[in-house]
Amino acid sequence: MPHAQLTLETVATYPLPGTAVPGSLTFSPDGRLIAYLFSAEGTLMRQLYALELATAVVRQIVHPPGNDSSDESVPLAEALRRERLRQRETGVTQYAWSSQGSLLIPLNGNLYTQDSPDAPLRLLLAGDGAPILDARFSPDGRHVAYVQDAELYVISTAGGQPRQLTSGARGTGRTHGLAEYVAQEEMGRHHGYWWSPDSQFIAFTQVDETHIPAFRIMHLGKDTVGEGAQEDHPYPFAGQANARVKLGIVPVNGGEPVWMDLGTNEDIYLARVAWLPNGRLTAQIQNREQSRLDLLVFEPQTGAATTLLTETSQVWLNLHNLFKPLANGRFLWGSERSGFQHLYLYESNGELVRPLTSGEWLVEEIVAVDEKGETIYFTGTRRSPLERHLYAVSLDGGEPRQLTTAPGLHDVMVDPAQQRFIDVQHNRHNPPTITLRDLADGRLLTTIYNTPDPRVAQLNLPAPELVTLPTRDGVLLHAAIYHPPQSFGPGPHPTIVSVYGGPQAQRVQESWLLTVDLRAQYLAQRGFLVFKLDNRGSARRGLQFEGAIRHNLGDVEVQDQVDGVRWLVSQGLTNPARVGIYGWSYGGYMAAICLARAADTFRVAVAGAPVTHWDGYDTHYTERYMGLPQNNPQGYEVSSVMHHAAQIRGKLLLVHGLIDENVHFRHTARLINALNRAHIPYDLLIFPDERHMPRRLEDRIYLEERVCSYFEEHLGTAQAILTI
Repeated sequence: MPHAQLTLETVATYPLPGTAVPGSLTFSPDGRLIAYLFSAEGTLMRQLYALELATAVVRQIVHPPGNDSSDESVPLAEALRRERLRQRETGVTQYAWSSQGSLLIPLNGNLYTQDSPDAPLRLLLAGDGAPILDARFSPDGRHVAYVQDAELYVISTAGGQPRQLTSGARGTGRTHGLAEYVAQEEMGRHHGYWWSPDSQFIAFTQVDETHIPAFRIMHLGKDTVGEGAQEDHPYPFAGQANARVKLGIVPVNGGEPVWMDLGTNEDIYLARVAWLPNGRLTAQIQNREQSRLDLLVFEPQTGAATTLLTETSQVWLNLHNLFKPLANGRFLWGSERSGFQHLYLYESNGELVRPLTSGEWLVEEIVAVDEKGETIYFTGTRRSPLERHLYAVSLDGGEPRQLTTAPGLHDVMVDPAQQRFIDVQHNRHNPPTITLRDLADGRLLTTIYNTPDPRVAQLNLPAPELVTLPTRDGVLLHAAIYHPPQSFGPGPHPTIVSVYGGPQAQRVQESWLLTVDLRAQYLAQRGFLVFKLDNRGSARRGLQFEGAIRHNLGDVEVQDQVDGVRWLVSQGLTNPARVGIYGWSYGGYMAAICLARAADTFRVAVAGAPVTHWDGYDTHYTERYMGLPQNNPQGYEVSSVMHHAAQIRGKLLLVHGLIDENVHFRHTARLINALNRAHIPYDLLIFPDERHMPRRLEDRIYLEERVCSYFEEHLGTAQAILTI
């Protein structure tokens, strides 16, 4: 079957073909139902459905009231939360089960409950102009906690008057119960409060950002000025002040908080918080340099702290979610001390019992622990760094047992009885399918979702080719090639590199998302060879591979991308005179700095939302890789695009949203100043009403149009090259 010709509207439209599948899948507490968010129309507007496992009946279990069925205009706090989560979906975007089987559904700043999946939706609390944030059930299901107008509240699930648990933050620039910006954006901590196991106490953060100068973002694209025309964000720039965070415990029935002893140094990160089954509280404290992490345990009545264990690193410490307390007092812990993230078993006093996994691969997530059967279920990269599978290992250690077999990526959710698991699986050749499997042996029990998306068959997209190639110093890198149709000949082809290149990300995987990268596929259809390479610094290859970029960004990454292009040329695939590059965010930085530091290789670059100087990005991310600017001034200078701007000889298109609160437009503005001073020509595409992730369909279509036309104009179309 021939491949259908893509249109720019198809390229820009979400959800992508084959990805409009159920998401946020959970088991009901009794294990009878699987709930999930889904759009029956295949759009981004989702509703809450449930599959009854005994009958295979699927039904919509939440019916939003008319005024809450859409959320085209959400409060600013909710819009920013979705930016932190990179969430595009609308409608019902989150839900939660209570231990009693009731449901909690936030909608448009209001809070609803449903006493059972068959009960009617009930308004628990109206936002009344002050958004209700991070609402969550207590463990016993009798109360809901939430944050509103900077303070922490609880309300009975039966309704009634909310009880305010904290005070003194409202109107001061402080917050109680919310995670600060870098915790949400960079640390993977999206909560600022935690229920105790007995539902009698709540641990919470007090965040003080009053000493951080506000960074103002103007909405210059608005037709009117006045309310909503500007935003002020306390943004912690690298080397500058961070939020001051305290950790307290307050009784649910009210009373004064007890503050935990986090030490005398205020310049630390509160990375993780978790309660132990015995009612004590733990916290993971990371130093500013991110070279040390302490796991502390607190006495809730006094706040006194004891250190259970300490991790140190000469590279940096990646945060994880592999701390798992056990009922017998022992706990599981994840560490990269071997160079790869593995599991370790500890006594309650912090004494190491034994390592549980080892080898040149990673443990990524603990999905269940069967303490009675003394078995840990986890996902990891043991089979391949390009895949993710489910494994089981004994609490005594030993050889892990692989439970998933189909090639690709597996995301897993285990049922409350620890007998079955949901398996969301996909690879380059197959879009996601969802099955229910036996936890003992991975055997298929039933198919939850395998409905073909007609767009997949219609487009008939070819899967990119996966290759492995060496760098100039012998390190093996993984890459993907999108070949142009055979009608364009065997090559060499004009080539476009699609790059991200930064840490914490891996783009070349055995994943459907690789195949359904429609921009890459569209450019390939136009006659370009499109190339993706995970350079050193990328994720899922171990700490040494990732740490190659330490204190010197934009150097080894550029070398590796150049080596990738040279390899393509050596294979007869790429015309070395016709090579371009594009990327977004860190990829935008890479596109710009590749054009500057490797001008002999790259002739055209499209840099979207680029970080052009690392002193303009946030503390926790930047300092992890670059150190503090005060301690590494030369590294910051050489790693900036501006330092190399005068070397640019090719064509450069800069793209940025003016209200980007993550990578501020200031980055592009500073680069423009450097280009102007050096008399370097450039092109500029601005989206006045977009943040870091363009959301409006019209803007995305125009973006794709400009990107494609820019490469065709300045690299020459493939047809033109064939006739030269």
